[in-house]
Amino acid sequence: MSAWNQALDAAGIRAPGLRDDYTRQRELAARFKRSAYLAARLLLPRPLFPHVVAATAFMHHSDNLLDSGPLDARAEAYGAWEREVRDGLADGDSGHPVIRPLLNTITAHPRLRDHVEDYLRTARTDLDFTGFATEADYQAYIDAYSLPAFMLVACLLGPDGDATEFRAACRTYIDAAQRIDFVNDLAEDLADGRLTLPREELERCGVTREDLEQARDLPGTRALIAAALDRARTTLAASSPLTHLVPEPGRPLVRALIAFDTLTLTAATHKGPALLKSPARPSVRGAVGVLVREYGAARRVGRGTGAGRHADVTAGP
Repeated sequence: MSAWNQALDAAGIRAPGLRDDYTRQRELAARFKRSAYLAARLLLPRPLFPHVVAATAFMHHSDNLLDSGPLDARAEAYGAWEREVRDGLADGDSGHPVIRPLLNTITAHPRLRDHVEDYLRTARTDLDFTGFATEADYQAYIDAYSLPAFMLVACLLGPDGDATEFRAACRTYIDAAQRIDFVNDLAEDLADGRLTLPREELERCGVTREDLEQARDLPGTRALIAAALDRARTTLAASSPLTHLVPEPGRPLVRALIAFDTLTLTAATHKGPALLKSPARPSVRGAVGVLVREYGAARRVGRGTGAGRHADVTAGP
């Protein structure tokens, strides 16, 4: 039996149709960020992995609707999607293959429902987003969109009871991760009409939007990118307490995600103003090293806590 089918069994997902739904969502989640998907597959306890897949796939499907196509079409598509999700939450059932596994995961992890509601309340923030005037605008975006989206998955790893401190640490982490993504994806976002660095920072460095769009290697663009990466690095370092606030079975995954972001930061720093032409790619060897190290830690945690077996690194999908 494949590791994935064993994970579905361990999560109590028995109905053939529902297993098919989770399998389709696994494929969606795996396409988005392969390294994060592999980390979750290898490092999470088997009973939890399919539920993380369902929440991740819901987040990515929603994000794709918000980001893809002309504004009017996006608004119409997302509006229909939001209504369908709300109907599913109200009825406890849905005909949509993304919503069905989400509802099943809410049944298994009821705390997720509130986070889905939180996300739906503010997700439209991303619909007409084109950039920020100030750092304060960026922080408002984190609160309105990035954090609620991240909490869809993070809540499944979090502690029982009061999660105030955990949520605050999640916010610090997603602030860092979002900064890294925005700097690393500058070229792609500019091509899509989105300037993801605050305009006040461009003015401070004497840089224009055209300088960025034309990928000009100037002292100002170098200073702008270096400052953005420095801020991301400081924020990522400040997120380290998150690894101690997550219950032990989830710590290997959280450490791996932070390590992946560190690898991306290193690659982006080396690339510098060339980020205006294409994103940096983190070291594959480094990423493999992270997975091997944390896989060993996850196996030790599983033996010590009885949290559930982890995927065999040699197993098929």
